[in-house]
Amino acid sequence: MARKRAARGSVPPFIVMDVMRAANERAAAGEDIVHLEVGQPATPAPGAVLAAATAALRSDPLGYTDATGIADLRRRIARHYGELYGIDVDPGRIFVTTGSSGGFILAFLAAFDPGDRVALAEPGYPAYRNILTALGIEAVCIETGPETRFQPTPGLLEEQGRLDGLIVASPANPTGTMLDRDALGGLVDYCGRNGIRLVSDEIYHGIVYRGAADSALRFTDDAVIVNSFSKYFSMTGWRIGWLVVPPDLDRSIECLAQNLFISPPTLAQHAALAAFDCAEELDGNVARYAENRAILLEGLPRIGFARFAPADGAFYLYADVSAFGIDSRELSGRLLAEAGVAVAPGLDFDRRRGGGHIRISFAGSQEDMREALSRLGRWVAETRPVDAAQAI
Repeated sequence: MARKRAARGSVPPFIVMDVMRAANERAAAGEDIVHLEVGQPATPAPGAVLAAATAALRSDPLGYTDATGIADLRRRIARHYGELYGIDVDPGRIFVTTGSSGGFILAFLAAFDPGDRVALAEPGYPAYRNILTALGIEAVCIETGPETRFQPTPGLLEEQGRLDGLIVASPANPTGTMLDRDALGGLVDYCGRNGIRLVSDEIYHGIVYRGAADSALRFTDDAVIVNSFSKYFSMTGWRIGWLVVPPDLDRSIECLAQNLFISPPTLAQHAALAAFDCAEELDGNVARYAENRAILLEGLPRIGFARFAPADGAFYLYADVSAFGIDSRELSGRLLAEAGVAVAPGLDFDRRRGGGHIRISFAGSQEDMREALSRLGRWVAETRPVDAAQAI
């Protein structure tokens, strides 16, 4: 007799993780693979973070912490908002989480009920959509394009009918585009006037190339702010992030955290406390990303990859490859098999139009960027999926 299987587990895969697995399998078999598929820094955690982790291993029993995180870390995160944005945040509103992924789960569970409608830009990070779907919340995907810098606007929100929530990301994944202060303030104002809960994904703050990223906290205390030590702080595998929680959700999120996670990883919390004192090392990483970005923006058009979303921040180029005449999932598979270059198919980020795009991560080394350009150039020249001049 067939046994019950929950429908919530039937969400689409996070395709880039499938690509990474295939790339790692090829690398394990001896192939030389250039990884441009996964959004994670190639650098390790800063030296002071590693030292703090070592000290904690020797001196701390590493038992459970409060569900909301170690008090010292919550105070240090609150101080960070004063230092970076000039915003005064009560440490009691800071909730340390098991990565930003754990933060999204807590935020969505506390803010939305099954059947609620939550808007998000498409192209966008697929886990937003898939987590919402698994929780029985309707993901209202808004088609965005160059005319709005791939970001939602009040006008686009107005077209969606009743909304209970909005997720924004600035800088965004996969496009790297940012909301300037006026645009972000306009969305906050629209949400406030229409009773829409705003969730602001700020995990790429610190990795910017044009202007500066602004926090939604500058405009409101009613938004849920999601951040992480994974990107700017180069601590991806440590699985540590945080929320800034509105007062009306704090107890709900605490109770959910107690039951779902007990507490965030204790070792990672002790280590993360040192991350805020590593700005020189971390800003050096961002300078390297900027150099990688420049290498690709100069080199990719010469070999047939010419159209990109404005990469204001993060470490991605979202490239239009429709001129190649190959669906992005097939294209990514061929580039991996035939050129040894792993990229993320755009179908991960945009179910309707992503077949004509790929995401390229430039979080690796300059050598990787140059090698990728060389391999991609040879592949285009040898396979000629379309005339390279047409692609340009």
